[in-house]
Amino acid sequence: MLATKNLSPQQLSLYTAAILSVPITAGYFIMHPKWWVALIVFVIIFSGSFLLIKFTLERFIYRKIKLIYKFIYQTKASRREETYYKYILPQKSIDEVREDVENWAIQQKKEIEVLKSNEAYRKEFLQNLAHEFKTPIFAIQGYVDTLLDGAIENKDVSKKFLENAARNVDRMVTLVSDLDEITKLESGEQPLYKVNFIIQDLIKEVYESLSIKTAGRNIKCTIKKGCDQTVVVFGDKEKIKQVIINIVSNSTKFGKENGHIVASIYKTDGKHVLIEISDDGIGISEEHLPRIFERFYRTDAGRSRDIGGTGLGLAICKHIIEAHGQTIHVRSKPDIGTTIGFTLEAK
Repeated sequence: MLATKNLSPQQLSLYTAAILSVPITAGYFIMHPKWWVALIVFVIIFSGSFLLIKFTLERFIYRKIKLIYKFIYQTKASRREETYYKYILPQKSIDEVREDVENWAIQQKKEIEVLKSNEAYRKEFLQNLAHEFKTPIFAIQGYVDTLLDGAIENKDVSKKFLENAARNVDRMVTLVSDLDEITKLESGEQPLYKVNFIIQDLIKEVYESLSIKTAGRNIKCTIKKGCDQTVVVFGDKEKIKQVIINIVSNSTKFGKENGHIVASIYKTDGKHVLIEISDDGIGISEEHLPRIFERFYRTDAGRSRDIGGTGLGLAICKHIIEAHGQTIHVRSKPDIGTTIGFTLEAK
């Protein structure tokens, strides 16, 4: 039997006209057994049926289908598009149109889900942003009000309050600076100045710059044995330095006393280099891992605001690495430690 799944309007009209014409002609031939008359009847019925069915399909059914397509694409048709609607679109079968509509519906559903997800993220981000600003602002307000109420006369108290207010101001300045940097990275306003540099030298430079903090917790910073052979990478040296500083700073804050921070460097496929920085600190629960690169995301009490920082460090790392066209990842286990790794382009 003739397959009717992907027939065009013209083919469907021919098929239907034939189905109508054959039994009518056969009945007429039985009543009037003259083959040439039956042939004329067949031609007339077939032609009339074909034209009528084709006209009905294209004039009514496919006109509605064209409206569906215009609704799907939500654009005013140009001359070229009108030509497409008039001459090409009607050649599609009903099944093909159904598939197009189903694909459009799936796409719309995905877009709606993304919009809902973005809206939830936006609300959470604004709540976190308000909290991050509210904490230092209220602290500054409290210190200033206390000083205005008379505490300014006590030099020891006034000095202490002013120092505390100054720390909160510094926190706000850092927060604004980090937000501004993320915004520039997202919008592409902050260009990358890529050069070739030795990644081991940069890691040692970061270790040296943070030596006071690490020494305060008696944390030893090293490069893994076997990874000290010179590896040259291609990237924005200052931006990558910022990434390593943020990661090592986190490892220092959340690492254990008398612990270790170890950097590993691996050549992967000849075109990329993998850099991993590991600590033996408190670690991160598995349910938090997918979100640690989000802005202001805190995992638990162990990573609360009391420890310091703006909560934007890892988000900045993610944006910098992605601006290089590379990837960043995390592996962690509670009470075992955390490893954050990222790739860079080889020389």
